[in-house]
Amino acid sequence: MFFALIGILIGAVIGFLLPYTYNSAYSLYVSVAILACLDSIFGGIRANLENNFSIQIFLSGFFGNSVLAAFLAYIGDQLGVPLYYAAIVTFGGRIFDNFAAIRRIWLRKRKSNE
Repeated sequence: MFFALIGILIGAVIGFLLPYTYNSAYSLYVSVAILACLDSIFGGIRANLENNFSIQIFLSGFFGNSVLAAFLAYIGDQLGVPLYYAAIVTFGGRIFDNFAAIRRIWLRKRKSNE
């Protein structure tokens, strides 16, 4: 947990010190990729709380899902079909499922400590 907090702190400092902007034409691809990354983060937190975390699975999901989601949005954009909705629905639903599971795990642990 300590290393995760250090990683978040380092990432935040780098983000503030080296601001990066991108062309607004890519905002759809970036937003879908960020959504996929958030899905992986919540899945990693859940797996960690369930003592089932694997760094290989987390990293492959983090990068693989974000690239796949951005590629899906790109292909849909080229075809004129909003395929990015599939990524939004899938990753959005999984984020809420993982958050619900995380909340239940925390509440169970809190209740057992009382």
